[in-house]
Amino acid sequence: MPQTEGTPAYSAPRTARERARAEITGEILAAGRRYLATAGAAGLSLRAIARDLGMASSAVYRYFASRDELLTTLIIDAYDSLGAAAESREATVDRADLFSRWSAVCTAVRDWAQANPNEYALIYGSPVPGYVAPQDTIGPASRVSALLVQILADASPDQAAGSNAGDTAAAGEQGGWRAALGPVREVFPAQLPDPAIQAGLMVWAGLFGVVSFELFGQFRNVVAGDPQHRKEFFAECIRRWAGQLGLAST
Repeated sequence: MPQTEGTPAYSAPRTARERARAEITGEILAAGRRYLATAGAAGLSLRAIARDLGMASSAVYRYFASRDELLTTLIIDAYDSLGAAAESREATVDRADLFSRWSAVCTAVRDWAQANPNEYALIYGSPVPGYVAPQDTIGPASRVSALLVQILADASPDQAAGSNAGDTAAAGEQGGWRAALGPVREVFPAQLPDPAIQAGLMVWAGLFGVVSFELFGQFRNVVAGDPQHRKEFFAECIRRWAGQLGLAST
């Protein structure tokens, strides 16, 4: 698979043994990505990969102790690749231009998903039966959402509070939706009020929902299939999401 924007680069090993191990590890991972395209994550098999690479199955297990370990590595690589793509795109934008930073993140996510549909399906598609993601995946999985949190934190207090209408509607509600934010509140900067956190979660879900619907075909016969029209539809989503966040477009 050709390297795409944001794909993690491996540092050069120092010894011949390390170089050989890195090369074989890379071949196993590449074969695993091919299986994602043909059999899906649930069909990933170390024995099948060993057979395709002309290796004994016992040899593959020296590199990955189990199917789940290989799956975890593929998941982390996918999250890191997506995160790096979004971070590099967002980093080129003026720090004071919050709307353009938000737009850059959204566009990078869509572009990466379209360039890497199998990896996107791995991390945002159906859960793999019997697989439980370990703690190692949390950091890489949080890279894109961390960009959104930073944009909200960099917004002025009135921007970060979201729409006044939303604040007014929620004025008398101290339980319910506010209580639901308990687990995630510690991830957000202390100065962000609950309505800003609620808005952030809404647009985060909206972003990946729209990308997933487009990628997996749920928009067929709903949104015009012309690529330029799809692009403009997504740009309008970005503008409206930014409005929910209180980020003025330029």
